[in-house]
Amino acid sequence: MILTALVAVPAAVGVLTWLLPTRPVRRVAFLAAGLLQAALVTKVFLAPPPPEWGGALGADALGLLFLGIVTLLFSLGAVYTFGYMSLHRHPRRRYYVPTILFFLSSMTLAVLSRHVGLFWVALEATTLSSATLIYFDRSEKSLEAAWKYLILCSVGIALALAGTFFIALALPPGAEGSLLLDSLIAAAPGMAPAWLKTAFLFLLVGYGTKMGLAPMHTWLPDAHAEAPSPVSALLSGALLNCAFLGILRAFQIVNAAGLEEFARKPLLVLGFVSMGTAAAFLIRQPDYKRLLAYSSVEHMGILAVAMGIGGGTAVFGALLHALNHSLAKALLFFAAGAVFLLYHTKSVAGVTGLGRRAPFVAVLVVAGFLAITGTPPFGPFISELTILLAAISGGHYWVAALFLLLLAVAFAAMGAAVLGMVFGEPPELPPSTLRGWEGALVLAPPAVLAVASLVLGLYLPGKLNALLKAAALLLGARS
Repeated sequence: MILTALVAVPAAVGVLTWLLPTRPVRRVAFLAAGLLQAALVTKVFLAPPPPEWGGALGADALGLLFLGIVTLLFSLGAVYTFGYMSLHRHPRRRYYVPTILFFLSSMTLAVLSRHVGLFWVALEATTLSSATLIYFDRSEKSLEAAWKYLILCSVGIALALAGTFFIALALPPGAEGSLLLDSLIAAAPGMAPAWLKTAFLFLLVGYGTKMGLAPMHTWLPDAHAEAPSPVSALLSGALLNCAFLGILRAFQIVNAAGLEEFARKPLLVLGFVSMGTAAAFLIRQPDYKRLLAYSSVEHMGILAVAMGIGGGTAVFGALLHALNHSLAKALLFFAAGAVFLLYHTKSVAGVTGLGRRAPFVAVLVVAGFLAITGTPPFGPFISELTILLAAISGGHYWVAALFLLLLAVAFAAMGAAVLGMVFGEPPELPPSTLRGWEGALVLAPPAVLAVASLVLGLYLPGKLNALLKAAALLLGARS
């Protein structure tokens, strides 16, 4: 019952931390929950267990990939939070630790779900559990961001529910009516094409809203900018992947029905709309956390474009890029938290001379910028190059050209902001607070992620390569 434990343990510890009387004890329980989750996930990777809950909970290659990402970022986020909240100047919130543990539980349930209805429930639970985290600062902007997040994602999830109903309507006469993923894939060749196409479009728009695809992305910049940095790292690096997984599950069913070509077109369109929208808003963006949020919109567009290109190489590149983006973006949000602790502002113009005031933080920011913009030798360069080569080898020259153009715009826009923050004279501010054990806990997680992103740009471990290939095969990759 290890899969059940992965879902239940964070929720149970969340209840426990709500009842614990003191903040230090809650923090220790929070850190222990992250370490326990990491240990359980390691065991699952070493020996994948059989499905549970009558097949509704399982760990296939796709689920394992995203489970690993969620667990890694949460574990590092737990360490980071321990130091960040000790240095954060805003009032503490007793609900922070319980709700972030509920958030972990719901994301874990989503990536392990092999029932389309259960997946919908899990993704809705991620919205409810994370909304209060966005409202952490209790400001007018954070309240607006939380309400926008709740309303827009609820509309999206309602569309995804309609898509789930349409899948049920598409089932052939005499089918058992099960919404288990394996049963749906087996029944897909006999499904009614019209209903199945309608279902995919609803699921794409519904889960695409939660994924941050434009033009349904408008909640994302506000939410990621207003949430505390460790929460922003989880929202961008882990939660968006959960929504992407919902689209991939729908793609599995459509592909099994022989409708892959139909599914590629809207993915390609939404992907380029997202990349173009992000590129426009990245130019002269005045808030560095919103800058990172629009970068997330861009990279979700890259994932959609890759799936729209299709073929084994592009699908493999999409899955690798999902991992690379998560590492680089979590690195940047963690680093952004360190910058906020140093300068007490989220304004790009208000941060100058970072290289002189905090050289190590400046190195992390520059490394994160180089990674997220696909600069060699970091991991995202490899995954973006893989997607680009897939477009060229498939004869999609206009796709390759537009892809390169939008990447170049994003690079230039982010580079202008980062260079202005790193160089120049630092303003008159109190001495750095990033010292002692608290500062070490804030700086260690992004340093680990920077090294990981660099390693993936130079070497892809054999087991990770095998996992990515197995996940790509589930999505119909054959070449």
